[in-house]
Amino acid sequence: MPAKWMSTVLLLLQMTCCFRSGNCGKVLVWPMEYSHWLNLKIILDELAQRGHEVTVLRPSASIFLDPQKSPGLKFESFSTSISKDDLDKVYHRFADVWTNEISRDTCLSYSPLLQNLFDAYSDSYLSLCKDTVSNKQLLTKLQKSKFDVLISDAICPCGELIAELLQIPFLYSLRFSPGYIMEKYSAGLPVPPSYVPIILSGFGGPMTFMERVKNMICMLYFDFWIQLFNEKKWDQFYSETLGRSTTLAETMGKAEMWLIRSYWDLEFPRPTLPNVDYIGGLHCKPAKPLPKEMEDFVQTSGEHGVVVFTLGSLVRNMSEEKANAIAWALAQIPQKVLWRFDGKTPDTLGPNTRIYKWLPQNDLLGHPKTKAFVTHGGANGIYEAIHFGIPMIGIPLFAEQHDNIAYMVAKGAAVALNLKTLTRSDLLNALEAVIDNPSYKENARWLSTIHHDQPMKPLDRATFWIEFVMRHKGAKHLRPLAYNLTWYQYHSLDVIGFLLACVASIAVLAIKSSLFVYQKFVKMGKKMKNE
Repeated sequence: MPAKWMSTVLLLLQMTCCFRSGNCGKVLVWPMEYSHWLNLKIILDELAQRGHEVTVLRPSASIFLDPQKSPGLKFESFSTSISKDDLDKVYHRFADVWTNEISRDTCLSYSPLLQNLFDAYSDSYLSLCKDTVSNKQLLTKLQKSKFDVLISDAICPCGELIAELLQIPFLYSLRFSPGYIMEKYSAGLPVPPSYVPIILSGFGGPMTFMERVKNMICMLYFDFWIQLFNEKKWDQFYSETLGRSTTLAETMGKAEMWLIRSYWDLEFPRPTLPNVDYIGGLHCKPAKPLPKEMEDFVQTSGEHGVVVFTLGSLVRNMSEEKANAIAWALAQIPQKVLWRFDGKTPDTLGPNTRIYKWLPQNDLLGHPKTKAFVTHGGANGIYEAIHFGIPMIGIPLFAEQHDNIAYMVAKGAAVALNLKTLTRSDLLNALEAVIDNPSYKENARWLSTIHHDQPMKPLDRATFWIEFVMRHKGAKHLRPLAYNLTWYQYHSLDVIGFLLACVASIAVLAIKSSLFVYQKFVKMGKKMKNE
């Protein structure tokens, strides 16, 4: 039987079993763009294959959501006041400023440029959200569809508001929020700064005393001075829409599950909660054969193998000087190099290097001839390298990429470089170290072993929890009781205050009693003396 017919039969069998068991559900999705969408789409495709009806809300400003590339999913398209170009500019401005203008010396150097970026991002998504919930025709249609669950990415608000309006449970899939703000204040996840590096601090693994000091400062900085979203605007909008006083954080805190796109092969151990699960690497899959022209080039590398070089899709403005420095360093190694680069061909490009506008990254990292991976440290690429046990040279640019690379350096599977100060000799030395020193490869393979040695695959865990929420119409029994407490109750400040009051009262009573007894004895002494 042809493979395509076999796939169709298996899909029909899955759907038949799903309908017979009564476990098929209707899933609504409020998506994010770029790599966030690619990760979420993996989950959605799996849900569709299991027989669930998956509907993705697609605003006209969407950049990555292409119905033609997602035949198993339904798309509900609607118009918005913000255009695709406007949203695309926000994302690329975000990447360009963070990469080229914001210093990485300390987390305190982020402000005020980073706050300005967050404000622009927040306003864009607030506009999208207002256009969505004010679309009465769209909301009426969604109400009639009777969805069982909504899936959203916590980094782009509005999904939780739509879920509240439709009165359906919702859950999140996310990699991180700056400073773990959402995880702490909405999910209730403990983040002890004594040994958990705050995301965007750039620390990884065991911290020295001074690093713990800086980590604490970073935590306080993100808690009190940086706002990922303009809370005043969002709180007011959510309150007006729901007809009651509420906040963005409170509404997000109603999520049934938080599916974090990370795992202990990348992260270091930290406290967690029953309604938080780690699904890092869910997008990883076995390598497929390379295109013939690319495979022929790889095979010419002989015993030296190849190096894969890519700094992601958001990098556009690399200077000509920097590109020439990189090309010169790549030309000095005996390996063949496949470099994803969109710009003027560097003058120093060597015969061992080929430039591509796009690379099949997963398939290249899974190729037996791949020796090293030069990466910007995006979570997708990091996990594909872990999946196949490939050591890395990290050149982080923005967001959590510095943290991802710091974790890999701490685990002995990578060397970190700074793009702003990068010289040709820096890159050459890093390449030679990672390729020639077997410890990097051994550590990368060890992480790969951990990644594969799980009782359930990350993608299966993600779909299990989504189906679990649909079956039980929520997961309230997994939510910590901390959600019912105010901030001062959570930190037991009321209890501490009561105990201090008790101690103070006892102390006052003891002192007064002692004074009373003392005064009695003094009076008795005087009386006896007079007699």
